[in-house]
Amino acid sequence: MVGAMTVEAGVVSDALKRYFGFDAFRPLQEAIVGDVLAGRDVFALLPTGGGKSLCYQLPALLTPGITVVISPLIALMKDQVDALTTAGIAATYLNSSLEYDEVRERIDGLRRGAYRLLYVAPERLAMPSFAAELATLNVTRFAVDEAHCISEWGHDFRPDYRRISDLRERFAGVPFLAFTATATDRVRADIVERLALRNPALHVGSFNRPNLTYRVTRQKRSPEALIAWLEARPDDAGIVYVGSRAAADDLASRLKKAGIAALPYHAGLDADKRSKHQERFIRDKVRVICATVAFGMGIDKSNVRFVVHYDLPKSVEGYYQETGRAGRDGVPAECLLFFNHGDVAKFERFIQEKESEAERAVAREQLDRMTRYAYSNDCRRRDLLAYFGEAFTELNCGGCDNCLEPRPAVDATEAAQKLLSCIERIRRSSGFGVGIAHVIDVLLGAETDKIWRWNHERLTTYGIGKDRSKPSWRALADELVRLGYVAVDAMHFNTVSVTETGRQALTDRTPIVVRESPPTTERGRKRAPSAVADGPYNAEVFRALRDLRKEIADERDVPAYVVFSDAVLRAMARELPRSPAQLLKISGVGEKKLADFGARFLSAIAESA
Repeated sequence: MVGAMTVEAGVVSDALKRYFGFDAFRPLQEAIVGDVLAGRDVFALLPTGGGKSLCYQLPALLTPGITVVISPLIALMKDQVDALTTAGIAATYLNSSLEYDEVRERIDGLRRGAYRLLYVAPERLAMPSFAAELATLNVTRFAVDEAHCISEWGHDFRPDYRRISDLRERFAGVPFLAFTATATDRVRADIVERLALRNPALHVGSFNRPNLTYRVTRQKRSPEALIAWLEARPDDAGIVYVGSRAAADDLASRLKKAGIAALPYHAGLDADKRSKHQERFIRDKVRVICATVAFGMGIDKSNVRFVVHYDLPKSVEGYYQETGRAGRDGVPAECLLFFNHGDVAKFERFIQEKESEAERAVAREQLDRMTRYAYSNDCRRRDLLAYFGEAFTELNCGGCDNCLEPRPAVDATEAAQKLLSCIERIRRSSGFGVGIAHVIDVLLGAETDKIWRWNHERLTTYGIGKDRSKPSWRALADELVRLGYVAVDAMHFNTVSVTETGRQALTDRTPIVVRESPPTTERGRKRAPSAVADGPYNAEVFRALRDLRKEIADERDVPAYVVFSDAVLRAMARELPRSPAQLLKISGVGEKKLADFGARFLSAIAESA
């Protein structure tokens, strides 16, 4: 079989340290590399930051021929190749950004055996001339990155990925490798079928990202709230996901006016501007990118310290993928989601615009799962992992709001009876439903036009809820929705009704226990402790090393993380190496980087320690 090769374990571990600077593999990497070297088809699901790329890059170094990597984003190929070149690995890319002469020069280099890895976009595979060109090269294996894009059941289906399967006929004996960071059982099976993987070695890693902290806030969504949160993290870079192009533009503008370096990213910008904005973010020229879901796939920027969802994501799978862009270096990072029930109504309207009932059913199921996650009082990590079929058995994950700051359970029977009764009496007296805001106005004895117009001041429940605040009633209503006592009809102006379970609770005066209301403001809260800490380090040394890293990156015209990740810099600032031998012991420092940068980093450590 093409690509099959026996390589001694010592040779593999030596190459791992020499080129990548690692003394040991991460979970599943060694087994995957072994199957790739054995010439098998492989399906591998590893979490973002779990080291998927190493699983095909390392075998490419140890076997003759070319490993063709199919990657979805042209804009990232240069950075990926720059990172490999910086580590001393011969790699190149072919895409539409190159002139004809550059393409021919690189193909000539491939024919001469000058490169071990070739990155291409799936669109190029549609060109008959390119497939014919590939056939003249010594292709050892195909690695399909972001393989979930081939499945219509995935959250980011791309039709161009379907063309990949055409290569199987032309390259019948060449192994295919499929890599993804997120896929349900259905999507995994679809990937294997669509790529026609033959008796593949299946590797499914844990979906758990212990260095990420997950939070959901019911705080009113506003630029001011986001600005306060960002100002509490002045040194951190991150992504703010929004639901529309207009919101991306508006939010980026507001952040800039507040003195926070930010840029928008969405499909409404021309390709050149999108590329420039992404480049400035990746190269630490701006610290916040305000983006729609058009941004992020394959982003290699390892020092993303936060991901904020300013609007509700469409699915748990998409949310997991997007939050996974934080903390790829293994250093603690934060994920914040703004949520209120109005988000659900907005998505329901989008769902109704879908053409088929089947599409609407899938979208509605995804929205329901996302809503349950947002409302949940349980461990958010456990909820996320359960979605992907993985059990999390720890009682406290130490890395989500519900585990870090659990809200005590309180008896809300009396207040719940008032709210349920008010909903019922409004429906009976008027013959129609109203939104929860109006129900709360009735409970508070408010004097509004609607209350006078509909004579709701005459209801026995009018004014019986003055002992609680409006936010408190809103939080209780959310809990009753979550518990199934109240239903919200998103397709009819978010009107509420009491469910059969709610009516039974009213009749039987069933005890109703809810969680204490969540805080209504983050007040720019500082970063919470994470389940993973990388230990104390000298902050002054770290800042000096970060400045030096940026200086070297600018000299080489590459992103800063290509030089060293934040995790490596923190390790240097913790260990304070004084010699090349000590520096080489730092995980992530390989021989090529030691030779190129070692003296300058040792000098910076000596001067700032």
